Amino acid sequence: MGIMLQGTTRNKGTRGELNKLRKEGKIPAIVYGKTLVSSPLALEKKHVLALLKTHPNAVIDLDIPEVGKRPVMISQVQRDPINGDVVHLDLHQINLDEPVRTAVALEFTGEPAGVKEGGILQIQTAELEVRCLPDRLPEQLKVDISKLGVNQNLLVSDIEVPQGVEVVTDGNEVLITILVPQKEEAADETGTQAEPQEE
Repeated sequence: MGIMLQGTTRNKGTRGELNKLRKEGKIPAIVYGKTLVSSPLALEKKHVLALLKTHPNAVIDLDIPEVGKRPVMISQVQRDPINGDVVHLDLHQINLDEPVRTAVALEFTGEPAGVKEGGILQIQTAELEVRCLPDRLPEQLKVDISKLGVNQNLLVSDIEVPQGVEVVTDGNEVLITILVPQKEEAADETGTQAEPQEE
């Protein structure tokens, strides 16, 4: 898998104990699964933040000294509603022989032809939901948008995915639109206004 994360077991703890844990640079977490009793964990905050920044949807090799290694994925990230800090993580153990369903980030490359002509690039979303075996899960999908012209859309159905990966997101969903330049729109509206009739 390649992506490692170490954790240590902990007691469930009171709110005060969990806050103390956070002040020590740890993030409380819990790992669960079909064949696993839910286990409270403590994770290093710096490792969690790095993971969320680079591989938020990846398969993780979780190493817990007391119980060994197991493949997991992040299922929920809880953040402080005021400052946005990560305060808790939910992890779920996966079976490497069973498909997983998760989001994959899209990396758009190239400058759209429509933008060169003065159009405005509007990104609706930059991820797809996919279903595949864990070893088939791409970290991200690169999408060339250089041929998109003014007033054109990039749909989910336009995205090519690797063999063994099924796109779950609706194929008609719009990912990107190249909007008509505002000056051009204003000119069109002026040109279509009805001329005053002579009496």
